[in-house]
Amino acid sequence: MLPEAFLLRMEKQLGEEYEEFLKSLERPRAVALRFNPLKGTAPAMDFVRDPVPWEPMGFYYDPDSRPGLHVYHEAGVYYLQEASAMAPVALLDPQPGERVCDLCAAPGGKTTQIAGRMGGEGFLLCNEINPKRAKILSRNIERMAVANALVTNEHPANLAKKYPGFFDRVLVDAPCSGEGMFRKEEAAVTDWSQETVEMCAHRQAEILHSAAQLVRPGGRLVYSTCTFAPEEDEMAVAAFLQEHPEFEPEVLETPWFAPVENGGHRMWPHKLLGEGHFAAVLKKTGGEETDIDIPSGEKLPAQWVSFAREMGIRLPEGKAVAFGQNLFWAPADMPDIRKLKVMRPGLELGTLKKDRFEPAHALALWLDDCKTTEHYAAESEEMKAYLHGDVVPSGKKGWCLVCAGDYSIGWGKGDGRVLKNHYPKGLRR
Repeated sequence: MLPEAFLLRMEKQLGEEYEEFLKSLERPRAVALRFNPLKGTAPAMDFVRDPVPWEPMGFYYDPDSRPGLHVYHEAGVYYLQEASAMAPVALLDPQPGERVCDLCAAPGGKTTQIAGRMGGEGFLLCNEINPKRAKILSRNIERMAVANALVTNEHPANLAKKYPGFFDRVLVDAPCSGEGMFRKEEAAVTDWSQETVEMCAHRQAEILHSAAQLVRPGGRLVYSTCTFAPEEDEMAVAAFLQEHPEFEPEVLETPWFAPVENGGHRMWPHKLLGEGHFAAVLKKTGGEETDIDIPSGEKLPAQWVSFAREMGIRLPEGKAVAFGQNLFWAPADMPDIRKLKVMRPGLELGTLKKDRFEPAHALALWLDDCKTTEHYAAESEEMKAYLHGDVVPSGKKGWCLVCAGDYSIGWGKGDGRVLKNHYPKGLRR
């Protein structure tokens, strides 16, 4: 049962379209996924259906299938993402080589979508203030083979102070009352109240104020929610523009968004295959350029150099960052990260031991090939055994990249007869 106060407001908001809107909430929801260009060419899969119009890598899939259980999901070949949730990144339009910030990034759907569009080039900061959700974000960054991302667990205001005017594009997918997810999530209905709407609006204003400081002059800020509440959508944007005259709205004509005032765009579930979403595109026309320190990297240790030579691994442009015994490869454009709560400063290469190097799972997922690689059919008994943590047959010796079909999924270490399993214990099934 939908809240009465919500229904009364929606009837006023929609007018003649109200009944059609109610009927749409009774229909089964469409489910979608987004293929990951960082893992190469998308495979043909029998449960994939029609394309999502606003995202070239997005597709609807058969609701009776369970793609989250397929080995390709663990290999980072695709991300399960609600179709409308793909639209804000389409409006953000991130480009390779840019500096981009996803300020409220967990669990990582929009962040990994941004990363795919950046093609591994440039610098991506993805932040989540909640520590538990930040860990989930970091895990999805790893699974989706993102190498050029700094994952932080910070208050947005702290990032604004540290990196003013640094980013070409900033996404604020703000925490909200979740009205657009009523069909998808029953908890969104039970947790809703007008007080929640007002609380969210207050929090959104604070986040937007921080986001404004992060955008460089000439840069783009996209604000999005999954709610219909004007207090959290067009009214929030109006208040922001009044407080920040250095920004002006951009109205982008698209066939799937219904335009509202102040550069707002709304997606209605009775007009498309997807849930409810709102997004506003804001351009920063004023402000000053800021000089932010970009430190150089550390010298790559001998253990890594030896391992990389043996395996034939070539890293992209970047710099080395050591976290204790763990070695990361960070984007060249990553600024100073001291005094920040950092979850992941780029691609984790592995762990430095006294006389050797142990490669990280993240490195395996990022690689598409190396000198020693073993391919098993995605649905083979060997792959099932590997995902379970068992040894698998192989004539290879030493470290070996394990692939499910054409897609890397982890490490093994061979003795000429079998591969000792190095698939992370927390992921085994």
